[in-house]
Amino acid sequence: MTSLIVCALGIEARAVRRGLPPDGVTVLRTGMGPRRAERAAACLPPASAVAVTGFAGALDDGLDPGDVLVASEVRWRDLVVPCPSAPDVAARLDDAGLAVRTGPLITSWYVVTGRDRRAQWGRSGARAADMESGPLAVACEDLPFAVVRVVVDTPASPLLGFATVAHALTARRTLTRIAPVLAAWEARAGGQARAAHADVPRKAEQKEGRP
Repeated sequence: MTSLIVCALGIEARAVRRGLPPDGVTVLRTGMGPRRAERAAACLPPASAVAVTGFAGALDDGLDPGDVLVASEVRWRDLVVPCPSAPDVAARLDDAGLAVRTGPLITSWYVVTGRDRRAQWGRSGARAADMESGPLAVACEDLPFAVVRVVVDTPASPLLGFATVAHALTARRTLTRIAPVLAAWEARAGGQARAAHADVPRKAEQKEGRP
């Protein structure tokens, strides 16, 4: 099994591929939106670890364009999927010199725009919104899993504002820097998961008295 990095958009997937070694990590593009993410989640290739990355919109003024949010949990419909890997992934990204934050991420059916709507969602404690991570988080609950999003727009700098293009270019460069960090995390986390899985039958055999 390989490591898997999942993106929604072509621009995100291309930026990620630029930062990756030539083999060992598969980059999957789902297309934009939760329905496409649900379809992709239903037929993910076998993987030892999965990371979702790409762009996101901030819901509070504590995030700036270009900041990296590592999801501590993903909220989707009425579900909350914890991301235990968040502290490890955030520390690795911080060591790489990136501006990293952690916090809850919410997956929406639509692009969240407008200061009032962002504030409404932000009052729930969510720090950013995307449109794909929720279905993927549910599908990967039993795997090492991470969500790392780069902020493109904020309440103070909305989508389709004057600076959107510059922010998108910055975010694209940040995704390229994120990619090798995610690949290194996945290699380690996936290896640990495989070792733990292999150790389960060995312990069962010992319990039954077999050598």
